[in-house]
Amino acid sequence: MPVVVTLTLNPALDVSTSTPRVEPDRKLRCGAGRRDPGGGGINVARVAHRLGARTLAIFPSGGLTGQMLERLVEAEGVGSLPVPVSGETREDVTVLDESSGAQYRFIMPGPHLHGVEWMACLKALAGLEAKPDFVCASGSLPPGAPDDLYARVAEIVESWGVRFALDTSGPPLQAALSERVFLIKPNLRELRELTGAPLEDEASRIAACRSLIARGRTAAVALTLGHEGALLVTAQDAWRAPALPVRPVSSVGAGDSFLGAMVWGLASKLTLREAFAFAMAGGSAALLAQGTQLAGARDVRRLLPQVTVERVDDRAALRA
Repeated sequence: MPVVVTLTLNPALDVSTSTPRVEPDRKLRCGAGRRDPGGGGINVARVAHRLGARTLAIFPSGGLTGQMLERLVEAEGVGSLPVPVSGETREDVTVLDESSGAQYRFIMPGPHLHGVEWMACLKALAGLEAKPDFVCASGSLPPGAPDDLYARVAEIVESWGVRFALDTSGPPLQAALSERVFLIKPNLRELRELTGAPLEDEASRIAACRSLIARGRTAAVALTLGHEGALLVTAQDAWRAPALPVRPVSSVGAGDSFLGAMVWGLASKLTLREAFAFAMAGGSAALLAQGTQLAGARDVRRLLPQVTVERVDDRAALRA
């Protein structure tokens, strides 16, 4: 059984509900609220655990919300290593407008982490007695955390000789690429921000991914493209996977489910291409789940035979 450790520096208690119609200046009667443990790394751990990994989620936890988050993580069967902090763990709210099918997502900033608190998160990771098969950090950084925090995580993981996946954006991603990261998972907007290029076609997108790989700081880029599917790019190869034709119930957690399935695959010693196929099935399976439930293992394995992974003839991208 592969062992996956995740780090979530800005976790959340995810609350989801629905209402007949979202309108201003009136009370909106909602259905029963659902609460799930949230934050990028926690979600990755949830999906990897469902697929068969032994998982450990490290995250800061504070206040009554943090206590509920800890209980929900443990109820999922995910091992947890909460780091006590003084601030209250945040809540995020997703509301489905039943009349239009539109989802409204309200994301709170998270508590301010003092230096001793974010350093305690690093120490929790560095102090693990048994080294895992794979480490994944995912999500935004909370107020108070330095931009190079994920770079420090990468340095710890690299010292173990363990592969590290990162899903974040902006300055924290830029800083992390100063260290060695095995896999990054930007979406198209994040890749545009990272490279400063419009990236209107597949060739330019592959070239942009290769420019990051050429710096020698990441081995692979999984670029998610929403309804267009995804690309997986390495120094030698590029693959495309078209989106599966599923009718979405909720898009919340699709990216985390994609990454959770891919991390599980890589930790299980699948090839990059094979893990990419599982990632596509994981992201698609999340679209079938309500609220913040993420991908279920049964849906992932049911959808896997429908995934098509095509090698891209990217000679044009190599010339770009």
